Amino acid sequence: MAPMLRRVLIADPQAASAALIGEAMRNISRAQTWTAPTSERALKLCESADPQIIFVEMQIGKMNGVEFTKKLRRSSLACRQAPVIMVTGTATAAGILAARDAGVHEFLRKPFTMKDLLRRLEAVTLRQRDWIEAVGYVGPDRRRFNSGDYTGPLKRRSDTRQTPDAARISQALKILRSAVAAFESDPSQASRAIETQVVQIQKLATAAADLKLATAAAELHRYIVLSRKTGVAISATDVARHAASLMAYMPKDEGVAA
Repeated sequence: MAPMLRRVLIADPQAASAALIGEAMRNISRAQTWTAPTSERALKLCESADPQIIFVEMQIGKMNGVEFTKKLRRSSLACRQAPVIMVTGTATAAGILAARDAGVHEFLRKPFTMKDLLRRLEAVTLRQRDWIEAVGYVGPDRRRFNSGDYTGPLKRRSDTRQTPDAARISQALKILRSAVAAFESDPSQASRAIETQVVQIQKLATAAADLKLATAAAELHRYIVLSRKTGVAISATDVARHAASLMAYMPKDEGVAA
């Protein structure tokens, strides 16, 4: 996992805490580290340093760790999908859920041991999760949140090591439908979500030899890309019209995804 941990950003207002994590990462992966006492400074470093992994203290100032993660995930920075490990000494159920819903990969409580840290690093490098690019949520698949805490047997029938392709297509279609519906209120993120889903659907449909579905996804993708290249503004109505052929594949009993 060391090659995936060469560039590390540590956002923490406490210099001693940042130094502790930095020293540990240098010992583990010979990482180059950057530290930031505020979330604002951390975002600037994200742009210049392009970190491969980010540690952020939950209570870091005006823009806390949760808000920092949300802003990072919805940015155009190259590291927007980099694993984020939230660090705090005052963990609460509400705080953990907020971190998960912001797009955090793992949650690390202070004080922590080297074993605790290694578990989180293994989780984000060796057990990577699907990336979800929706309108209401951007980040890793939340169904495997804080996987470093649990290594026992799976307990639910729906718990599988890899989501079946049919389920992946269904999930992509639900996200696509939500993105189309939200296009007018949040065109930037909706466009990104739509493009991500049609690429995913096209890949999965091609693998499943479903030519009609693959073609429908390719046509919508072509429309989005061409509009961007030509600078032609896309309206919510146009998006819905071009997505109609894909929406026909939506399972009738599926709810709308966030």
